[in-house]
Amino acid sequence: MLQQAQQPGGIVAFLPLIFILAIFYLIVFLPARRRQKKLQNMVENLKSGDKVVTQGGIYGTIVGLRGDRIQLRIAENVKIDMSRNAVTALQNPEEE
Repeated sequence: MLQQAQQPGGIVAFLPLIFILAIFYLIVFLPARRRQKKLQNMVENLKSGDKVVTQGGIYGTIVGLRGDRIQLRIAENVKIDMSRNAVTALQNPEEE
């Protein structure tokens, strides 16, 4: 008489997939969410005099804030208006 191997039950078959999705969430989504919250907090707390870097790679100093816009001094007597969301980082003092 031949014995057939029984297939695992319904939920047991999905456990490896659930485990992989949980690891993927911990490795990818959770750190990305933390970075996004940190960036949003930094953008909300910008003030005049902060030295920043924009998404386009422009280095400058904030000289004015108006709502969702900032005025950035990028050179002597050269100022540009930008969206606050264009700021990606504060400059490190070592970079100067």
